[in-house]
Amino acid sequence: MGRPKALLDADGDPFVVRVVRSLREGGCDPVFVVVRNMEGPIAELARSAGARVIPNPDPSAGPISSIRAALDHVSDDAPGIVVLHVDHPRVRATTVAALIRAARLWPNRIILPRWGGRHGHPPLFPAALLDELRDPRLEGGARTVVHRHGERVVEVEVDDPGILQDIDDPDRYRDVFGASPAERPG
Repeated sequence: MGRPKALLDADGDPFVVRVVRSLREGGCDPVFVVVRNMEGPIAELARSAGARVIPNPDPSAGPISSIRAALDHVSDDAPGIVVLHVDHPRVRATTVAALIRAARLWPNRIILPRWGGRHGHPPLFPAALLDELRDPRLEGGARTVVHRHGERVVEVEVDDPGILQDIDDPDRYRDVFGASPAERPG
């Protein structure tokens, strides 16, 4: 991509700012952003957007290591967590709010957004499953927890194509934003 995904432009804001804003406006409090460098530009942008920044002690373990780092800071009385990766910057705050409303109706369920007949990101995990996410023997990460507990999954229909827009490479960026990352500000 030419620079870290978190710093790429998403309709006028860096990915990390868009993600934090969607979570905060959708009702998540606090919002944690897990980073490699506590003093770098990603951490600075996350803080300026209202997130608490947490270091990832072992990024080589993949995305689950970031979830675990954040879980170390989640309150014991939290009803659950929403996991929104930085490469989904177009997820809307209304989607996050819909997941939280659904979790109140269906406690102890995994809530997934659905658009166009497909479920996407972010998932909401109930407190009852957080220890499973913390388990160092968990293989495959959060997706494994969703598959293990298929009977606990509730899909919520949302008007948000952003739940399916996982931007992992320049071609996907171009598909979503209509230009290459190098052609956009940031």
